Amino acid sequence: MPEVYIHNGPLVIGAGLAGLSVALNTAPQPTLVLAPVALGVACSSAWAQGGIAAALSDQDSPAAHAEDTMVAGAGINDANATRLLTEMGPGVVHRLNDLGAPFDHNADGTFVLNREAAHGLARVARVGGDLAGKKILEAVVARAKAAPHIEIWEGAIASGLIRSDADTVIGAVVELGGKVIEVFAPVVVLASGGSGGLYAVTTNPANLRGEGMAMAALAGAEIADPEFVQFHPTALKAGIDPAPLATEALRGEGATLITRDGYRFAFDDHPDGELAPRDIVARAVHRANLTLGGAFLDCREAIGAHFPHEFPTVFASCMAAGIDPRVAPIPVAPAAHYHMGGIRTDIDGHTSLRNLFAVGECASTGVHGANRLASNSLLEAAAFGERVGHAAARELETFTPDTTNALRPARPPRLTPDAVQTLRDGMAQHAGVIRDAKGLETLIGLIGSLELSFKGALPLVAARLIAECALQRHESRGSHYRQDFPATASEGERTFVRLKEGRLIRTEMNREIA
Repeated sequence: MPEVYIHNGPLVIGAGLAGLSVALNTAPQPTLVLAPVALGVACSSAWAQGGIAAALSDQDSPAAHAEDTMVAGAGINDANATRLLTEMGPGVVHRLNDLGAPFDHNADGTFVLNREAAHGLARVARVGGDLAGKKILEAVVARAKAAPHIEIWEGAIASGLIRSDADTVIGAVVELGGKVIEVFAPVVVLASGGSGGLYAVTTNPANLRGEGMAMAALAGAEIADPEFVQFHPTALKAGIDPAPLATEALRGEGATLITRDGYRFAFDDHPDGELAPRDIVARAVHRANLTLGGAFLDCREAIGAHFPHEFPTVFASCMAAGIDPRVAPIPVAPAAHYHMGGIRTDIDGHTSLRNLFAVGECASTGVHGANRLASNSLLEAAAFGERVGHAAARELETFTPDTTNALRPARPPRLTPDAVQTLRDGMAQHAGVIRDAKGLETLIGLIGSLELSFKGALPLVAARLIAECALQRHESRGSHYRQDFPATASEGERTFVRLKEGRLIRTEMNREIA
């Protein structure tokens, strides 16, 4: 029998920047954080290279940042969430700086700012060149470990949500140290990360496969925009899993995308070339690899001898793969990088289920629309983490759970390594940079065949959400490109669905997806 543990405060599932930002802002409420691995290891925020976007210069403004975010989002951003995020941006960066995140500063004390794709000007604050995620998270981890109101269970993996009724979450089933523990809590916050590990080529930790979104969906929560998966244009193409990222800041510093013979192919797709929105650049790189003999990021002139100091993470990855980027172009390919979709929330992290919050990449506030603007992810994790922490602490109620009659989730099966690889290959082939109906239908059939042996496995639930909603979106918008529907609809609509008896129901239109 599982152990029962009653926690009288917020339960946070996930310990990346979003989850720890929540926990730091729930004080003085006792907060339990579940970290599936050691703190600061194998979470996407720790691997983020470019930096954190915010209007930090005299030439910039939150309104300009919001406008760039909306343009990149291709018409389906939530305007209120976008405005709030960009208005919070400068304060969030200053608070992280005060927390100990060692941002790069100019001699006059101002932040060193990079320009990245689809930004109208330089507004990405960086740390140690390309160490933003790692160094920011180190500062946040140190503060969380020292906080007296925070308890952290390392190696704790949540596998399902416990409810008191169909619409109220009261805890989670957790595996820790070989034991199964039913953790009951008055508030549960999902901060479990994204879904990049569903794809054969990803820049994310491969263990992140949309499990938080899947757990919420199985509990009946509304899911938003799951078809929108962003592919980073420039992952190192060297057969490494996960694929090392060649940060967009390189292109912001002047690095170019070329074919083997030096042709700058990105201008074939957009007048901004290498600094076009990510979805456009990703398709250009994909096309170059398929039809032009390869795609390469040429940093020789723009970065050159400064590479080891300016971009130490990328430099180390290249050298480990036998490529010296100071003297040779870097072979690159698109890789699954960020999930714009996820658990539908408002700006305070409330989901459609009572007492369940979500934040970070597993959530979907609508702020990113169909295509995330570069370096808005760390900002979202920290900014909305603050808001969710305050809301979760503010809304705590007296908690006396009925542990006897609670609705416990079925324990999901674990995919075998072979099944994981089959799924990842299928997602990459059929739900990747370029999609069509035939491929998506093939993918849904593959998911169905895996479900015969692994019904209810969380990665399969997440993959089905992405694939079925991608099949139903008969247009190309942002990161979702359908070669059989290349046009963009005149009016943008978001996707909202729920799982009901194993099938997806469109909640806005109240009809079943075929």
